[in-house]
Amino acid sequence: MTETVWYASYGSNMHLSRLRCYLVGGTPDGGAITLPGCRHGAEPLRSVPLTLPGLQYFATESLTWTGGRAFYDPDASGETAARAHLVTIDQFCDIAAQEMYRTPGTDLDLREAITHGRVTLGPGRYETLVCTGTFEGNPVLTITAPWRYTDLPGNPPSAAYIRHLAAGLTESHAWTVEEIAGYIATRPGAELGWTAATIAALLRQATRMDAETIAPSRTTSMSP
Repeated sequence: MTETVWYASYGSNMHLSRLRCYLVGGTPDGGAITLPGCRHGAEPLRSVPLTLPGLQYFATESLTWTGGRAFYDPDASGETAARAHLVTIDQFCDIAAQEMYRTPGTDLDLREAITHGRVTLGPGRYETLVCTGTFEGNPVLTITAPWRYTDLPGNPPSAAYIRHLAAGLTESHAWTVEEIAGYIATRPGAELGWTAATIAALLRQATRMDAETIAPSRTTSMSP
């Protein structure tokens, strides 16, 4: 076992400000659940863009965002854009616990996942650990559900969730709005509520609103 692993995030945790809620605790922008954070809330040692073999899809109902959650099917054909964060083993275990709605603070035995590529710790969402290989000498681990993407109905993600996905893809892969919209709209489940055009419009509107929020106000200088 190494002291560090790559946590390969393919959902909202690609966005660093969202990941910090898992690391130090807090409520993400647009979310409904406050997270307790990790035992050690340090920033990732590094964060790099990765592409995982397999398919991202949206299903079930998120308690944090409403709408569909992002999952990863490693057995499906296709590629999934991800952002890998180099974290300590206890940080990864605490992130996984929070994803499972469990209390962080207990170390998980990651050896089976790393040795055999997968371990299921429970029947529900985000209770399966998948190791997709190694990168620069450290295991690449991600968190998903035990089922295939064809095993349950799709459910489109909410606008708030899409904005975090888009921010993470921009930070890590430097994709354009059109590339992000085309990618998300073609993930199974997303097409039930979104098109590439409606996602692009959502992201452009969010960009305009952010620009208006941070724009300096005009002041008039008056002589005494």
